[in-house]
Amino acid sequence: MRTAEVRHGLGLVGDRYYARPAHRDASVTLMAAENLPLDIDPETDLRHTRRNVLLRGVDIDAHLGRTISLDCGSGPVLLAVRRAARPCGWMDAVIGPGAQRALRGRGGVRCTPLSDGVLAVGPAEFTVLPD
Repeated sequence: MRTAEVRHGLGLVGDRYYARPAHRDASVTLMAAENLPLDIDPETDLRHTRRNVLLRGVDIDAHLGRTISLDCGSGPVLLAVRRAARPCGWMDAVIGPGAQRALRGRGGVRCTPLSDGVLAVGPAEFTVLPD
């Protein structure tokens, strides 16, 4: 099973932005699978979007400013949803022309990890914590 180790305030162990001061406040990126621009390229996946976590059945873009929990079975990982993950021109290069525009407002979110834990590929329990 593929996993990612999350560290409070630092991000994903092994990620290119792990523990970098400029990225600590938004070091984990999440995106809704339903927003992948499959009409531009049906083979598009998470690697093309430069996002860390792909969620199915969750409109993650609607949870800006909230704290969420993802539990893949080994305990909850808390994430503060800080801001939108704006798509860049790179999307047009790796997915196809129009991808950047297609992802505007639907490109996912940038989060700060509020706890240590492990995320894994597969089913997870998604919870929005009360304010």
